[in-house]
Amino acid sequence: MHLLQPQGHHGSLATQRVGGVFKGVMEGVDGLFERMVNEHKDRIFAASLAMTGNRHDAEEVAQDTFFRAFRALQNYPPERVRDLKEKAWLHQIAVNVVRNRVRGVRPKLVELNGSQPDRAPGPEAHAIERMQIDALAMRVAELPIRYREAVVLRHVRDLSYAEVAEALGQPVGTVKANVHRGLKLLRGDNDDRADD
Repeated sequence: MHLLQPQGHHGSLATQRVGGVFKGVMEGVDGLFERMVNEHKDRIFAASLAMTGNRHDAEEVAQDTFFRAFRALQNYPPERVRDLKEKAWLHQIAVNVVRNRVRGVRPKLVELNGSQPDRAPGPEAHAIERMQIDALAMRVAELPIRYREAVVLRHVRDLSYAEVAEALGQPVGTVKANVHRGLKLLRGDNDDRADD
């Protein structure tokens, strides 16, 4: 099945201008899904894991994210495909999938992978570091969802404020405020908990 052009027709100006994963949409859907998943699967899974706190749920969220993205691409006009910012767009889909799944559900433990220093500390130092990472993961999981999403996308997934804003469908100022408030809560300043 070909989406925008008949098979074998690859010479249009629109096709020549589009690069990256989404170039495949201009040429048809053959192989597009596989390329999209291969390029973004780790990033989307990690963001999903950080937001859900559960490996099984994160796998389902990632799978649903790519399914929805693939389905959406089949209906997008070439102009919209050409203008997509794929990383932010896929994160936006993942955030929406998580939101739909966790409505009314209490957040679970979030697993954050801590970086290990090159000079290997002793077992005690490693255990203390792991406990600190686990404690931080629990505190992230307990954040109100709007702060958790913003903090995870900005500081765990390392998206720019503009990319986070696009992924969450919010103004950049709102994202900055939610990241700031989320970080305040993580530091132990609970004044903002009441406005949830």
